[in-house]
Amino acid sequence: MNLWKLSAGTACVVGKKHVRTDVLPTTAYIMLGAKCRHNCRFCAQARSSAARADLLSRVTWPELDGTEAVQAISAAFQAGNLKRACLQVVHSEASWPTSVRAVEALAQASDIPVCVASAIDTVEQARELVSRGAERICIALDAATPAIFHQVKDGHWQRRWELLHQVAAELPGRASTHLIVGLGETEEEMIKTIEQCVNKGIAVGLFAFTPVRGTAWAERRPPAIGQYRRVQIAHFLLQSGCSPDVFRYRQGTLTGINLPLGELKQLLSAGTAFETSGCPDCNRPYYNERPGGSMYNYPRRLSRTEAEQAMKESGIVAGLAGAAR
Repeated sequence: MNLWKLSAGTACVVGKKHVRTDVLPTTAYIMLGAKCRHNCRFCAQARSSAARADLLSRVTWPELDGTEAVQAISAAFQAGNLKRACLQVVHSEASWPTSVRAVEALAQASDIPVCVASAIDTVEQARELVSRGAERICIALDAATPAIFHQVKDGHWQRRWELLHQVAAELPGRASTHLIVGLGETEEEMIKTIEQCVNKGIAVGLFAFTPVRGTAWAERRPPAIGQYRRVQIAHFLLQSGCSPDVFRYRQGTLTGINLPLGELKQLLSAGTAFETSGCPDCNRPYYNERPGGSMYNYPRRLSRTEAEQAMKESGIVAGLAGAAR
């Protein structure tokens, strides 16, 4: 089996690398392949990127023999140190057979749930990955709208959107997607796309745009923390069954939520809205943020103080306003 790349945190969990951190991943993050056919302006693995080859977002991915990686991940799962495996397959001529072999190898070694993010074109391919042992299929939209997708990525948003919906309909409970906040969309556009995903039973992993040296958008700024908090709150409320009619917008910005203040604070007080979102047990420690910096996604439970601070940062929870927008 070829070399696998494990996120630095994953390599630490499975005993292959020492990392100083306060939180370790609960999912094994695995990247397969290098130098994508596509040219996403934010991605270190993009075709024209001059970023370090061992980066995806701000995380480094040390290499390990594939067989050794499977054995180590299986052992960590059986010891209770990992709860899921996430395969991120870089698009190339070999990405389909690479995806199939990797899913089979993990499924044969243990019962760890496996999510695959690979460049598939059909529902039949999604079904085959499930038949080989995948538990979930991720079709990453990244961009909230076709117009933003066209500016940032190769390919066709509408085609991916339709395939994502088909997978959600034909493989209920197994579809996931990624959405990146800060690519130029409005909050209203992002929240309406999330709403449609939630309605179809699609799990949404929210990411904050992260500038990476060597990429086309290395100098672009990440989203304001207030913008990200408002999207997180809307995502959480939609997942919790709230009607999208409660959201008030002004010129594309979420400016209020038509819920009684006590009810809203009660819903947000545990801080779950501000934890990492996506597949079950995915926590992605420091994927978007530097330790000590703004925590876009908390990889663990929040303290009461942290939850109150996150609500303040949103700028829309009455009585807690005062944060940067």
